[in-house]
Amino acid sequence: MAITAKQVNELRQITGAGMMDCKKALVEADGDIEKAIDLLRKKGQKVAAKRADREASEGNVYSYVSDDATIGIAYSLNCETEPVSKTEEFKVLGDNILKAAIENQSESKEQVLDAEFDGKKVSEHIIELSGKIGEKIEISDYALVKGEKVVSYLHGSSIVVLVNLAGGASDEVEAAGKNVAMQIAAMKPLAVDKDGIDPATVEREKQVGIDKAREEGKPEHILDKIAQGYVQKFFKENTLLSQQYVKEPKQTVAQYLDSVVKGLTVKSFSRIGIGR
Repeated sequence: MAITAKQVNELRQITGAGMMDCKKALVEADGDIEKAIDLLRKKGQKVAAKRADREASEGNVYSYVSDDATIGIAYSLNCETEPVSKTEEFKVLGDNILKAAIENQSESKEQVLDAEFDGKKVSEHIIELSGKIGEKIEISDYALVKGEKVVSYLHGSSIVVLVNLAGGASDEVEAAGKNVAMQIAAMKPLAVDKDGIDPATVEREKQVGIDKAREEGKPEHILDKIAQGYVQKFFKENTLLSQQYVKEPKQTVAQYLDSVVKGLTVKSFSRIGIGR
């Protein structure tokens, strides 16, 4: 059957797909709008599957903190190229996904993908936009943080940090949380303290210390002691509370927080970045 320009435009308004894609779908669906929508969605699924092995290293980060600052959400929506990340459609999708995550209090990426807005699951919206623009789109990282005082920090559209503080909730604590979040964004700690480091990682650092000391000809009976020094250095560089505080290197982050409010500390944090 003949497909009219009015039908093509109507399908474009509903789906946002390109004119030729809409026309082809309508021809295949014999002019049935609903069938054509399904065909376009299937095309999106094919595009998403075809590009599943592509690297999605561009995109934007999003964050939210509840009014009482006890809940924080952060995530990254990734695509393949920077120009796509700057399009209005991509940004709107990102905002809508965040709203769905907030409304559902999603605790994982999988729960976010199952959340709905505008009558469809988040995963379906992602597939549709992927089919329209021809790029892989994915939620690469997601975090839900709950605590006494949650503070967020956005570094442009590429890095977001959530910090869960314990020991106070004043404006002064809020400011301290922002400072610590900036520290996390810049210094990329692996954990809050040494207890959060994977034992396998600790053992690997210890072995590196032993091997290096042995190569330098150190006596066997002191190798373990030297290795422990390597491990302690690793903790100072890679655990948040033991790191030198960037704004005042004579202090550790733990000492800085304690100087703001006695006993103030970090319980947990999440750092999400686009290609960083």
